[in-house]
Amino acid sequence: MPLFTNYFAYMHNFWIMFCQLSSCFLVCMKDDSIEGIYETLKECAVISKSAGGIGVSVHNIRATGSYIRGTNGTSNGIVPMLRVFNDTARYVDQGGGKRKGAFAVYLEPWHADIFEFLDLRKNHGKEEHRARDLFYALWVPDLFMQRVQSNGQWSLFCPNEAPSLADCWGEEFEKLYIHYEKEGKAKKVVQAQNLWFEILKSQIETGTPYMLFKDTCNRKSNQQNLGTIKSSNLCTEIIEYTSPMETAVCNLASIALPRYVREKGVPLESHPSKLVGSRGSQNRFFDFDKLAEVTEIVTRNLNKIIDVNYYPVETAKRSNLRHRPIGIGVQGLADTFILLGMAFDSPEAQQLNKDIFETIYYHALKASSSLAEKDGPYETYAGCPVSKGILQPDMWGVTPSGRWDWTALRDMIAKNGVRNSLLLAPMPTASTSQILGNNECFEPYTSNIYSRRVLSGEFVVVNKHLLHDLTEMGLWSPVIKNNIIHEDGSVQNIPEVPHELKAIYRTVWEIKQKTLVDMAVDRGCFIDQSQSLNIHMDQPNFGKLTSLHFYAWSKGLKTGMYYLRSRAAADAIKFTVDTSMLKEKPKVADDDTKMAQMVCSLTNREECMACGS
Repeated sequence: MPLFTNYFAYMHNFWIMFCQLSSCFLVCMKDDSIEGIYETLKECAVISKSAGGIGVSVHNIRATGSYIRGTNGTSNGIVPMLRVFNDTARYVDQGGGKRKGAFAVYLEPWHADIFEFLDLRKNHGKEEHRARDLFYALWVPDLFMQRVQSNGQWSLFCPNEAPSLADCWGEEFEKLYIHYEKEGKAKKVVQAQNLWFEILKSQIETGTPYMLFKDTCNRKSNQQNLGTIKSSNLCTEIIEYTSPMETAVCNLASIALPRYVREKGVPLESHPSKLVGSRGSQNRFFDFDKLAEVTEIVTRNLNKIIDVNYYPVETAKRSNLRHRPIGIGVQGLADTFILLGMAFDSPEAQQLNKDIFETIYYHALKASSSLAEKDGPYETYAGCPVSKGILQPDMWGVTPSGRWDWTALRDMIAKNGVRNSLLLAPMPTASTSQILGNNECFEPYTSNIYSRRVLSGEFVVVNKHLLHDLTEMGLWSPVIKNNIIHEDGSVQNIPEVPHELKAIYRTVWEIKQKTLVDMAVDRGCFIDQSQSLNIHMDQPNFGKLTSLHFYAWSKGLKTGMYYLRSRAAADAIKFTVDTSMLKEKPKVADDDTKMAQMVCSLTNREECMACGS
């Protein structure tokens, strides 16, 4: 069975004439002009044609009502422009009918069109004010979070009248922002919490915008010597520098973690190709040496892809050959815990989570430095944090374990440099994990039973590990299956299921989101890009979301939230049991109640139970 796999674009394109093997592209708006906007649009179309997913920043596009010197008129703002991008994403699908085009649009919350931006994906409202086929993301500076926290005012600017806010971060951004406030350049001043309120409303209704923290992304980046990073990608795990002359690119691969669970005393050559279930977990172990070996192979593999790749636009080729970023991720972390008999949120699982990512980061750096010894460091290596001996754990203030010889690695890097500016970027793995038969990336199982729709029809799928364990124990039956369906994929309220299995087979809805954020932080100090962190809330409200966003920000995560996942009031699969068992749709709280929940979370976060949701 495969020990790792390259990503979706690779599988789509490696056999065709123009083998574009990269998955992720980050585009910077070329200029705030008709020429710049349509040049950017053309680039997005060409990339989408070659099966690339796109993240594009629009911070520098002037706001509604801003003066246009060339025509003596005023701007219509970003909404009409994004509707054009929306139609392009619909028209230019990936690879010619293989997959829909996918663009994520990034905006900083100081932009004067922010309120209209938050409405673009909503299900109601005037159609001319909507662009529902795009995905939306916020690039959030620390200053905004501080103003929300203190219930302060927040000024909205037009980038044409208050330039360069998108081109700086940290203290420099704060000084410039306050300078523009004092000069009276704001187009509008609002309460920061009112804008926050609208962000949460959009997230609860649509699952977006994504939340990424601008200052943290720049502060903890090995590309900070290049300039200010202005956006992430479609899936929020790629954090790379872009400019009008450089379109960031990343080549991805994911390591299939369950393949590294071994049985004690069984030689590697006679080991079963694939283990299933938690039964017998006491005789299993995780093979870190094999993981280390394969990580180095993956690093070399992705470097070869950089060299042989076909680049759809010249700006992408220029960026990738200069900085040589790669993105190594994982799939099947939940399967790995199950095979070892660990509950997802157990101390043992949390430690294994850290050890796995420390191993991958260490050996990716080691392989990259070995390549640099032969081929030289990447072109823009001089001045980057790694060139100064600053690795990702140093940026988090974390001391690695004694599992690997970090002193020897630092000496090696000081001598050779590294071949790649960036190395780790745990991605969603939605397609490749299905091909390899693993659960997605680092997420818990969302359900122990679900329906899967393919071209040949729709069928029910049961968690293979749970099915194996219950069958081995003589407990599997149609009654058990129907009980699991009735319980929305949970086994917690089924008396026939033993207690030890209930702990192992808890779904993401039964695990505290605070614990999942903590585990993201634990591995984050070994991730030099970011991670596609979904948030799952059964019934999200303003209190829960506010508490969780501020917790993620305070813990130093780069991606605070990819999608907000909430459960439907009725699950289609339950209609196969008894429609009378469907739950009533919960009542929606009014705006005053939601605001009260939010303020409570902001003022009493230590006592707030929201992060225990």
